[in-house]
Amino acid sequence: MTHDLLPNSSVIGILGGGQLGRMLAMAAARLGYKVRIFEPSDHAPAGDVALSVTQAGYDDHAALKAFALSCDLLTFEFENIPSAALALLEGTRPFFPARAALEVSQDRLVEKDFLNSLGLKTAPYAAIDAAEDVAQALAKTGCPAILKTRRFGYDGKGQARVMAASEADAAYANLNGAPAIAEGFIEFSREISIIIARGRDGRVAAFDPGENHHVGGILSTTTVPANIPAILRADAVLLASKIVTALDYVGVMGVELFVTPQGLVVNEIAPRVHNSGHWTQAGCAVDQFEQHIRAITGWPLGNGQRHANVVMENLIGADVARAAEMADTAGVQIHLYGKVDVRPGRKMGHINPGDGRGLNGAGAVLPRFYCTPRALDYNAINLHRFHSAPWPRGHVSPFRRSSCGSQIEVFDAQKNRYPLHHDHRRGADRHWAGV
Repeated sequence: MTHDLLPNSSVIGILGGGQLGRMLAMAAARLGYKVRIFEPSDHAPAGDVALSVTQAGYDDHAALKAFALSCDLLTFEFENIPSAALALLEGTRPFFPARAALEVSQDRLVEKDFLNSLGLKTAPYAAIDAAEDVAQALAKTGCPAILKTRRFGYDGKGQARVMAASEADAAYANLNGAPAIAEGFIEFSREISIIIARGRDGRVAAFDPGENHHVGGILSTTTVPANIPAILRADAVLLASKIVTALDYVGVMGVELFVTPQGLVVNEIAPRVHNSGHWTQAGCAVDQFEQHIRAITGWPLGNGQRHANVVMENLIGADVARAAEMADTAGVQIHLYGKVDVRPGRKMGHINPGDGRGLNGAGAVLPRFYCTPRALDYNAINLHRFHSAPWPRGHVSPFRRSSCGSQIEVFDAQKNRYPLHHDHRRGADRHWAGV
């Protein structure tokens, strides 16, 4: 079902002109939309594929307002948009995802508090407002720890490791006095991320979780499927659904997670399309970029079904030269961002090598996750309590409230139905069981 479908040939305004904006613009064109870009810097990669580019700073409110009024709908490709600019834009045109979600993700302390308020696990953390707060913060988080600026910073920027308390002052000095947060280390076996979308009608669809590998604090590869059990895949979907529903979110979000012996721990959320979701371009009929455009314009969401295994690899700095070498390799997608300057640590493009296996050994379509959690009561849900019921690799459909509790229905690739039921009257720590 559509919801206030944005008419064909309408103009979508994207704040930010990087590679994510570039790929969003290309996805929008496939659905019949035009795109304008607002970007402070010159040589914006997204400008190559857009109707127009407004080059101005976010403090240029006249340019910002004129840009907004030239569009029918607004979205963004990065989260560091000043609050004054957001306030100006909010009343001009429909803006997705909403300002509230953006502001949660802009501040690491606010984000951690929000996640904990939902009952989700994060690393131990503490605020640092001045140098004298560092020792007390590390007493709470323990060492080793990572000091991070509360705002800005990505791909390892704005961070400093503290392996021992004696290193704390020097580490904080590297952050140049910016408000910060200390995060304790988490023992984890792997890092995964899940790309989830929520439409304007409240429907939610998630892609299969990917397993991430970083080099020097920058994402190097994302492998799908992640090497995790089916129950953790289901937990990741439920957890991410809980976040987007609580925020009344519209669009695509990336949720980074640590896999620990105690379950999934949330590292951070990104209220936009995400580098770790680039694999969907080769693995799904509807990739994360088209999914975002669908979500914000009122189109039905794609179901997130994966038809191939993929290992997405970023081309960073001089690695971009490998693209031409890979072009002769069967099954490899090449995505270059059109950036002029090649610099160490700069993402220049990515490749999506697929293994060509669209079916699993049993000849069934690879798993998908799909749910409609508009009326969820998450307070009684324990994401790690599905022990007593077989959890098929399949497709998660709605929780439904009933007189005695909530129900989750799971469908496998052959559309076999596996209802699970939880009785609130028996307490929130009861196991789920087949009914």
